[in-house]
Amino acid sequence: MGFRTGLLVASLTSSLLAACASAPHADKARVANVAAPVPCSTDPSWDEPTAPRHIYANTWYVGTCAISAILITSDAGHILIDGVTDQAAPQIEANIRALGFEPKDVRYIVSSHEHIDHVGGIARLQRDTAARVAAREPAASALERGHSDRGDPQFLSVAKFPPVASVQRIVDGDTLRVGPLALTAHATPGHTVGGTSWTWSSCDGAICRAMVYADSVTPFSDKVYRYSDNAGMVAAFRDSLTTIAALPCEILLTPHPSASRLLERLDPASGIALVDTGACRAYAATGTEKLEARLSKERAERPAPSHKAPARGD
Repeated sequence: MGFRTGLLVASLTSSLLAACASAPHADKARVANVAAPVPCSTDPSWDEPTAPRHIYANTWYVGTCAISAILITSDAGHILIDGVTDQAAPQIEANIRALGFEPKDVRYIVSSHEHIDHVGGIARLQRDTAARVAAREPAASALERGHSDRGDPQFLSVAKFPPVASVQRIVDGDTLRVGPLALTAHATPGHTVGGTSWTWSSCDGAICRAMVYADSVTPFSDKVYRYSDNAGMVAAFRDSLTTIAALPCEILLTPHPSASRLLERLDPASGIALVDTGACRAYAATGTEKLEARLSKERAERPAPSHKAPARGD
């Protein structure tokens, strides 16, 4: 573990302990009133609706069957992570209301990465809630434009999304605060240049859990982009995986719930533990395997250099 990573872990652990000492008990009545979700399709669309789910203490799942949206609540206001698609944004608002909260009490909206399936609904949610939207560069500029640029490995294969007004710029390590809530940003580029993971503490009485919303770690791209031609991106991706693996992590959440089997873990009948202190390390290890496989594939596909002598002119 490097010096910077060690400091990060110490800082997060300190914040976690402080939050655990002061956070209130979870609202047991609200948990009991959450409707039982209808099972999702085997291969759900981005917009397939599902009932909200309680994750732990003041953290709730309000997304769709295929795309996560996470609500972190407090008496002083709430924070929403990811906005799914524009078409599904009203479902997110309906899920928030179904839990007994009000969308107008959302104070911050943040995101994992600048793709339509995770930020397409943010403009609508910003208008409906009057919440402040915060993001790291270059995701912040992409949100305001309504599209990414060629730095995005999937630039040629992803659709535009409604632009977002007045995005607050933040940097790696910044913490957004709403009353007792403290949400910390971690730069984790790789899947996109602006990829960001988030950490916070959720406490049920004296029992606090280190929550991690880790960005996607799959090296997808359009047909033109090659990771092996972008050494800086590969290095940043590897650093991101190291960062995710080192985070204090008891409950792992991901932008696509299937990547962490989140909806299964929230089903008591599944028998899969929600709390897993090794989940972030395993998730990062999977990302490393995928990245190395992608680089190996690109090397194998690159045409061998030609040694044929050039033709001489007459």
